[in-house]
Amino acid sequence: MNLHEYQAKRLLAEEGVPVPRAIPAFSVKEAVNQARELGGPAWVVKAQVHAGGRGKAGGVRVVHSVAAVEKAAQELLGKRLVTAQTGSQGQHVAALLIEEPSSIARELYLALLVDRGQARMTFLATREGGVDIEELAATRPEALIKLVVDPRSGFLPFQARQLGFQFGLDASQVQQLTRIMQGMYRLALKLDALMVEINPLVVTSDGRLLALDAKLVMDDNALYRHPESDELFDSTQQDGREITARQFGLNYISLDGNIGCMVNGAGLAMATMDMIKLHGGEPANFLDVGGGAAADKVTQAFKLILSDTRVKAILVNIFGGITRCDLLAEGIIQAAAEVGIHLPVVVRLEGTRKEEGMALLQESGLSLITADGLTDAAVKAVAAAQG
Repeated sequence: MNLHEYQAKRLLAEEGVPVPRAIPAFSVKEAVNQARELGGPAWVVKAQVHAGGRGKAGGVRVVHSVAAVEKAAQELLGKRLVTAQTGSQGQHVAALLIEEPSSIARELYLALLVDRGQARMTFLATREGGVDIEELAATRPEALIKLVVDPRSGFLPFQARQLGFQFGLDASQVQQLTRIMQGMYRLALKLDALMVEINPLVVTSDGRLLALDAKLVMDDNALYRHPESDELFDSTQQDGREITARQFGLNYISLDGNIGCMVNGAGLAMATMDMIKLHGGEPANFLDVGGGAAADKVTQAFKLILSDTRVKAILVNIFGGITRCDLLAEGIIQAAAEVGIHLPVVVRLEGTRKEEGMALLQESGLSLITADGLTDAAVKAVAAAQG
């Protein structure tokens, strides 16, 4: 679960990480009031969306009057901000952060994330802040500094001193960096965070370190341990179908194609999307209905897919491992009859009692296209979507 900048900064500040003075605003009137409370002569108006690249997209503006704050708020609030990370649909701006400007001497990058390859929390840093870290990692990986945290000892101060010297910081700044990294580590453990990122971490003209921008991602699988996450969740930043899917225990991500996918198992779902693209099609979604794929879940899955008007065909790819294929077929038939599907539906079953399941589908009277194997299913789904 992604958090907004203002939420991440508040949580970091509670752990002793220095951040600029800033107040969130959810209306034009609030933006004006917050600017007056902070005092002038200048303010930074930041659109709050779950995506990077806001500055290049016009979502971060430095203004020099309260009237300019009001104008920026009017132009941003309620609009969809399109950045390099949002896709063409953009993301809805429901909140702003009104922040005092900082006098920046240097920009650094610092993040704490889960390194699954090493099964460790790892600090990732570079002397170049405010950059696209993915691009830097691809073009100049030697510029990245990695500090692996041993879970038995936790984060140790000498690691911060080591990084501080690599950054070229003075003794006072190294002490500040140590406190910042300790705060990031505490927060990551407290929230089961997958990533705590400060980009940029700036050195001000008077030698202070500040988290100028922050991003925090909590592990969805651990949200049950954090009832406070309900207050941090922003439904405006997600596709409505994705929110509905969560309510029914489905894993759904909207994409830009026209072939709806319904699959049980995340790995099989990704393989299904790959096969669709291999044969010239474009998946409209990632949808994992889970291992059992019970009839009620299949029904809700069909409804989610059909709510996307771009969908021209549906590919159902089910592996009968936990549940027998004949029971899965009965669920598909029940769901298809209840929902009333008028699009081509390609169904591929594999696993226990596959033959019985396929027979049920063929005898159901529904307009279902059966497939033998994933390649056959993908080819038929692409053909059906193309007309």
